[in-house]
Amino acid sequence: MRFELLQQDDTSRLGKLHFLRGEIQTPVFMPVGTYGTVKTMTPDDLESLGAEIILSNTYHLMIRPGEEVISSHQGLHQFMAWDRPILTDSGGYQIWSLSTKRTINDDFVEFDSPVNGDMIRLTPEIAMRIQKTLGSDIQMVLDECTHYPATKDEAYVSMKRSEKWAEKSFQAYEDLKDDSDSAIFGIIQGGMYSDLRLENLDFLSSIDFDGLAIGGLSVGEPLAERMEVLETLLPQMTQDKPRYLMGLGKPIDIIKAVEVGVDMFDCVIPTRHARNGQIYTHSGVLRIRNAQYTNDIKPFDEQCSCYSCKNFSRSYVRHLFNCNEILGARLATIHNLYFYLGLMENIRDAISKHCFKEFAKSFIENYQQ
Repeated sequence: MRFELLQQDDTSRLGKLHFLRGEIQTPVFMPVGTYGTVKTMTPDDLESLGAEIILSNTYHLMIRPGEEVISSHQGLHQFMAWDRPILTDSGGYQIWSLSTKRTINDDFVEFDSPVNGDMIRLTPEIAMRIQKTLGSDIQMVLDECTHYPATKDEAYVSMKRSEKWAEKSFQAYEDLKDDSDSAIFGIIQGGMYSDLRLENLDFLSSIDFDGLAIGGLSVGEPLAERMEVLETLLPQMTQDKPRYLMGLGKPIDIIKAVEVGVDMFDCVIPTRHARNGQIYTHSGVLRIRNAQYTNDIKPFDEQCSCYSCKNFSRSYVRHLFNCNEILGARLATIHNLYFYLGLMENIRDAISKHCFKEFAKSFIENYQQ
């Protein structure tokens, strides 16, 4: 992987990630395909919407269908027929959020399978081996996602464990790496404590990671606390490597993070909310199941030119949702991903024209969360 910083507009950045499988314009939003599929979307759909990279999850794929099945397809790209780059999360967040039983120490984590309850052991070495089998283009170290709220002592212990895992993950990645152009990213932890975050950044910067992610946010913290962490970290992060904010989020959250210098984002919000009938528009979120749309012949968003908006009314899609027709979820997902990917395109255009702050101000003024 090669990262090219093209331009800065104050602290907002315009860049490009170069892979053999394709180039990625940053700031970028990565649709989430947890199980090797972005729900209701084919790879052709994703390409037509403008997706240049997607995210899949090591934790879920190691459980179903399992490493052996994906290996028989020579990796995840062939398994799911997606020939552009893939980022895989190591599974640390899911171990934190999904497991009711787990044992964790500096050497491993054991957790209960959400499928059959079997105990599964994961180490940094195993996490990197599985990601190598998946053949992902960007691989994430195994980390411990610090819960929120956490005391400073709890955040410190969690951070130090993640540091040990980061070292082990990097070494395992190096041992397994062949002549591919894949990349490995470290993950900055430290809870909501600025001094811990900076300490962890200093440690991770001593390892030759290809990029750095910011983890442990979007876990229920107030916006002010999140922005304090970002405003502390971003000015201290190297300019020549990509910066990835994991698991964020809503349109205004993305804009505020771009404003302080974040390059990469992922979140289940546009696809998961689409399946629940929440539609993202330039004026805010539209809840399509509401009775007010029973006979509303307008499209989701009159500023949008996606397939759904060009062909179907709010009334029709509301009808689909009320009848539990799968097409409703698909049309909503098409629109939400088009909106998010279009938002990123507009963000990049504003940065290139040195008018990002004006764009951000106008968008936020017209958008209702």
